[in-house]
Amino acid sequence: MLLHEILVDAAREVPDRIALIVPAHTPRTPGASGAPTSHAPAGAHTVWTFAELADRSRALAARVARRTSPGARVGILAHNRAEYVAAYYGVPWAGRVLVPLNPRLHPREWADQLARSGAELLLGDADLTARLDRPEGSTLELGEAVADTATDGAEFTAAGDETALTWLLFTSGTTGRPKGVRLTHRSLIAAMRGSLACRPVESDTVVLTPFPLAHVAGYQVPAHHIARRPVVVLHRWDPAELASVVSEFDVTNLSLAPTMIDALLDHVRTGDGLRERIRAISYGASPITPELIRRVDRLLGCALGQGYGMTELSGNAVFLSAADHRPELFAAAGRPGPGVKIRIVDDAGRPLPTGATGEISVRSEQVADGYWQTDTGEFANGWFRTGDLGRLDAEGYLYVLDRKKDVIITGGENVSAREVEAVLRAHPDVRDVAVVGEPDTRWGERVVAVVVPVSGRSIDPDTLVDLCRAHLAGFKVPRRVVFTDALPVTGTGKVSKPTLRARLAEDTPTGR
Repeated sequence: MLLHEILVDAAREVPDRIALIVPAHTPRTPGASGAPTSHAPAGAHTVWTFAELADRSRALAARVARRTSPGARVGILAHNRAEYVAAYYGVPWAGRVLVPLNPRLHPREWADQLARSGAELLLGDADLTARLDRPEGSTLELGEAVADTATDGAEFTAAGDETALTWLLFTSGTTGRPKGVRLTHRSLIAAMRGSLACRPVESDTVVLTPFPLAHVAGYQVPAHHIARRPVVVLHRWDPAELASVVSEFDVTNLSLAPTMIDALLDHVRTGDGLRERIRAISYGASPITPELIRRVDRLLGCALGQGYGMTELSGNAVFLSAADHRPELFAAAGRPGPGVKIRIVDDAGRPLPTGATGEISVRSEQVADGYWQTDTGEFANGWFRTGDLGRLDAEGYLYVLDRKKDVIITGGENVSAREVEAVLRAHPDVRDVAVVGEPDTRWGERVVAVVVPVSGRSIDPDTLVDLCRAHLAGFKVPRRVVFTDALPVTGTGKVSKPTLRARLAEDTPTGR
């Protein structure tokens, strides 16, 4: 099956059934630049049927096909909005590759990813695309791309190969520079079907997601369209807004990160209807604590389902069911979905016995087609080495123990420690630096920079924070800067980050 065929079939079978809801919102106060944090106008809900979504996706495909060459990459830089979902389908429908850009990144990062992908066209929101220096005619406002569906039905050659690329998603890696992940029709559809098998969708299910559509978590939108059910997409994450939307649109299921669940529970009030309406919450992006599980049970009383996955797996591949959310399995990530094989390997890639700790390796149709224009060895012989450390027990449950890759996860966002370190090392008074994640009750982890100043020099921590803010996305900027005389090192001279984390946990050195 090809991605757009989900829409074509649904529009034929249930044309008038609602496919997509993007609720009205109240724009946040403009930032220093004067740009609002969300694009669509307040006060107007967007509600599209399957027929309407198919028409808009087809119109977008025709416009993209006229302005680009076959197989071209098409960037998209936008806030969550209905037209974004049309691009999910429409760009691959035209035989082109969608390249989502995270709106939270720095413009330099957008420009780098557009250049590396070789994107011929950029779809987007004007308040975002205006921050990029693009050649005239290479940018198309996203709303215009789906307009006039009845009068702009130009013919185009649809994609016809399951192995063709659909989305090229950039994700942080340990090298300090994000890598593009090649997702295909086959890998995405396999991930969607696996999720539906492990999280069955009922005939009245209405799922809500606040995740940025630029993330791989967006795969759940077409997954629910396979089941012919509507998806509610928030413009942005706001727990108070989510609580009101649940009631207005009869939402039954939520897809959230643990940090979002924690924040939502702060907004649960007697009589607000959340406990009566919410049947299940699916979570991922970071582990959940037993305390939060118990709090969900106390305040909402709904089922929980965990998913373990990543961009390179086109979504989730391992699932912990509601029935498995019992104390003895709280630390487990779950069992592999249908068609997914998991093995634990040593540094040489050799399989380890049950119970042994090693790197998690995955084999499945939902594994991506590799990295864009680079081969770093993670994809080999049909297996993808995740870079995560874990173990399998005798019953087939996977336990994710740590990250072999040096990545910090804060609020569901991946931060490469090496990328932050490279920026900080550019300061003339920084002799050495190590960036690590520090536990945070709300965000999972926060970014901490441990800095060794040049002998005899004094550094204002705010100066280092400002330096990072000038070059990196906001979520990558250190929340704490700690100064030390020397970094702990191993016998081979490498910085020992486990030792560093332990020292940070033991005391609170002076710093910002």
